[in-house]
Parts: sequence; structure tokens; C-alpha cells
Amino acid sequence: QLQLVESGGGLVQPGGSLRLSCAASGFTLDYYAIGWFRQAPGKEREGVSCISSRDGSTYYAESVKDRFTISRDNAKNTVYLQMNNLKPEDTAVYYCGADVPPTVQLMCVMSSSDYWGQGTQVTVSS
Repeated sequence: QLQLVESGGGLVQPGGSLRLSCAASGFTLDYYAIGWFRQAPGKEREGVSCISSRDGSTYYAESVKDRFTISRDNAKNTVYLQMNNLKPEDTAVYYCGADVPPTVQLMCVMSSSDYWGQGTQVTVSS
């Protein structure tokens, strides 16, 4: 059974860091673009960062550029999101998704994915 499982969320103070992990089971991530998305209460889901399967190209939402870094370890079938200098507005449930999109930018901008994880809560608060 194809499954994505996120982990690494939690409560962190403003300016702190977290690393989220997205582990796949039942399929290999090699052929899929992977995206990180988030949804805050009362807001629509938004694409945070996406990474290509082919050339490792990446896309970042403007709000997280220079603070978040997406990476993938195909040997471990896992994708990571390193989040630094976290802000209260980063508070949300973070989801990972797997898809074969035309471009990673489209995947993120459209918040589109064929497969979804269950999400992990990130709360940034003092």
C-alpha cells in the first residue's frame, strides 16, 4: 500500500528550527516530485516547497525563501524540509505530497498532488 508519513513537527519558539521528514512506503520516491504543503486554520492549503525527481530542481514559496530548504535522499526513500528562522505565521499542519507534475513550480503553486501524507503540526510560539 502506497503511503507517505510525515514526522518532525512540534512546538518551537520564533527564530528556532525544525526538520520535517517525509518517508515513503509501498513505492519508491525516485520517480516522483515531492512537495511540502501547509494549511493553517481558516486558510487554504499552500505549496511551501517542491523538488523534482529528475534534476533536483526546486521551488520555494516567496514567504519561505532563504529560510527553508528541501532535500531528498532517494536511498532512504525520504524527503526533508529544513526550516530555519521560524515565524509565528509558519504555524500550520504540514503535509507532503508525491506527484508527476509538468513542473515543480506548478505542483507547488496549484497545491496539487496525487498522494498525500497525514500531516504533522508545526507551531511557532513563544
